[in-house]
Amino acid sequence: MDDTPTTGVADAARVPSYKLLVCAAIAGAVLVGSALHEDGPPQPSPVQQRAPAAAPAPERAPQPPAVEALAAADPVRLLIPAIGVNAPLTRLELNEKGALRPPPAAAPALAGWYGDGATPGENGTAVTAGHVDTPAGRGVFYRLGALVKGDTIDVVRKDRRTAVFTVDAVEVHDKNDFPDEKVYGDSGRPELRVITCGGDRSAGGGYEGNVVVYATLTSVK
Repeated sequence: MDDTPTTGVADAARVPSYKLLVCAAIAGAVLVGSALHEDGPPQPSPVQQRAPAAAPAPERAPQPPAVEALAAADPVRLLIPAIGVNAPLTRLELNEKGALRPPPAAAPALAGWYGDGATPGENGTAVTAGHVDTPAGRGVFYRLGALVKGDTIDVVRKDRRTAVFTVDAVEVHDKNDFPDEKVYGDSGRPELRVITCGGDRSAGGGYEGNVVVYATLTSVK
């Protein structure tokens, strides 16, 4: 999703650890920054180009939780019925350079969650990420941009509880003007972000933006 050469490491503005989110370029470069960076084959998902704005994303002003927050528990599976996603979740950690290790490109159906941030369902903004496409084929979030306000996202947790989130908004943000606080800021209630690469393709073949789904915990199973 970037024109940076796919060898070595590219530097970008860093953000606090709970806001840090990184996606590896397909050829192996890790780009550090607040937005996802991913290169891929020249066959982008059509719905990633101009994801429909479900509604303006909520402001980050503190708000009471819609339902009572859960205690922390690792998530194990992510389900998004509207776009046919039923994916295992892997914990994403920082590497020695301070970049978040993304899900491997060789496992395009795998999604990841930022293990040092909030877990889905507890107070705070939990972050999940995955590929839109890889050399191995379509990624887990190939159709993420087709979500609309009111769609649901289920996160199955190790404590056998399922946190159900309702989509508030779907937006495309340019990677060079990524709104860190809007995306990652803590509203004082359990929220979820699902992020992948998207927007237009650059001349070099990378994606120029990120599709961001904003969702709020609305029930627990």
